[in-house]
Amino acid sequence: MSYLFEPPPTVAVALAGSDALFPVRRVYCVGRNYADHAAEMGADTREPPFFFGKPADALVPGGGTVAYPPATANLQHEVELVVALAGGGREVPVARALDLVLGYAVGIDLTRRDLQQAAKEKGHPWDMAKGFDQSAPIGPIHPLSIAGHPTSGAIWLRVNGELRQNGDLRQMSWSVAEVIARLSGLVTLAPGDLIFTGTPAGVSTLARGDQIEAGVAGLGELIARIV
Repeated sequence: MSYLFEPPPTVAVALAGSDALFPVRRVYCVGRNYADHAAEMGADTREPPFFFGKPADALVPGGGTVAYPPATANLQHEVELVVALAGGGREVPVARALDLVLGYAVGIDLTRRDLQQAAKEKGHPWDMAKGFDQSAPIGPIHPLSIAGHPTSGAIWLRVNGELRQNGDLRQMSWSVAEVIARLSGLVTLAPGDLIFTGTPAGVSTLARGDQIEAGVAGLGELIARIV
C-alpha cells in the first residue's frame, strides 16, 4: 500500500552533547503547577495537577523566530521545565516514575490568553488558546548524564532584557515524579513523550519584535523572537 500524500516529517529535538535526535510522539502540559502562578491566575494554590496537550508540530526546536499568531491581542509567555521520556507505561507509581526520564529541556508555552479566558468563561476546551502553530519553543534536551534530575534552581524569562519571570524549581506544587505518575493514570506514556511541567508567576504579554530569553539552571538558555 502507499500513502495518498507524503506523510509529514517526524518532529525531533536535539540532544545536548550528541548528534542523535529525540523523536517526539506527544506533548503534554501541566496547568498551574507553581503556587504563585496559580494565585495570579486566581486559582487554588495546590489543586491536583491537570493536563492539556499541544500537537508535536507546534514545537519550535532550538527557538529562533516565532510568528505572532492570528486571532489574539494578548499573546503571553510561560517558561517551563520540560521532561523528555525514554520509557513508558500506565499507572506508573511515583517511586518508579523517574525511571522513564531521558532528560530535561527549557521550554516556552505560548498562550493566546484572551482566547483561553473566553474558553474558560464558556466551558470550552483550550485547544486553540494553547495548541496553535509555533506555540512551544524548546531548547535541546540535556540527558541525565549531564543534567541529573533537577529539583531546585532558577527558572526565569526575560523579554527585551527585562526580567519577567524569576522562580525556582523547588516551588513546583507537584514534583516531576508525581506529575508523571498522575499523567500515566490518564494515558499510556511512551518513549518520545514530552511533558511541560508548569510555569512560575510573572506571565505577561508579548508584542511583535520582542526577544525572549528563557532558562533553567543547568539546562542553558533558549532564545526566541516574535515576528
